[in-house]
Amino acid sequence: MPRCAFVIGLLAALLLSTPLHAITAKEKMDTCKFGADDQKLTGAARNTFLKKCMANADAPPPKTKAQPKKMN
Repeated sequence: MPRCAFVIGLLAALLLSTPLHAITAKEKMDTCKFGADDQKLTGAARNTFLKKCMANADAPPPKTKAQPKKMN
């Protein structure tokens, strides 16, 4: 019984110590700049890429209509 209580307490402490948002705005900007550099973007294309990258939320991609499978 004490071992079980210890494990539950340890898991609760670990859960509460994890950050809610693992990435800061600066880290995200660094990642976006790296992506733009990797694609060798310049000028307006780079600015557009950075704006879209920074605005990108952790939302799921939009759903598309799946084509029905044809039965032979």
